Amino acid sequence: MALLNIIGGVIVANEKILAKKQEVIDEIKDRVSNSSSVILFDYRGITDKEAKELRTKLKENDADYKVYKNTLMARALSDLKIDINDQLVGPSAMAFGTDQIGAVKVLSDFAKKNQALVLKVGIIDGEVSDKEKLDKLANIPSREGLLTMLAGGMIGIARDLSICLNLYAEQKEEN
Repeated sequence: MALLNIIGGVIVANEKILAKKQEVIDEIKDRVSNSSSVILFDYRGITDKEAKELRTKLKENDADYKVYKNTLMARALSDLKIDINDQLVGPSAMAFGTDQIGAVKVLSDFAKKNQALVLKVGIIDGEVSDKEKLDKLANIPSREGLLTMLAGGMIGIARDLSICLNLYAEQKEEN
């Protein structure tokens, strides 16, 4: 079975190949549309062991990554009216996260330890985010950290209120 057909002197890809490519484009569009965060990164130089470690850390944060051809990513993103074609240079992988910062934090931490991984650009809630914005998002404390900070602040207010009420009660007793 021929993978390519020659029609009128022009080489045309087989319909099965075109259908397979369209499936991949549709998969990319679906994953981008259903993810809160999508991060494009360069993975050149990462060993298989490091790739497995990265995938494990991403899964712990309800995220994953996949490598697609740049041309297929460009078509899918073009269909979604997202323009990051200038970043689709060289080998690229896409990380998909269910929340806005989980995947960004994992990739950023991993990039600090492994110089081979380079963050390129992100799509956070449908908005293109450059590397600087990704760095800011990576520095936001985790949900648990934010809740701990909130609880600490609330305890401080309750403590200050109890001190004030105690002082007021002592003042009333003296009078």
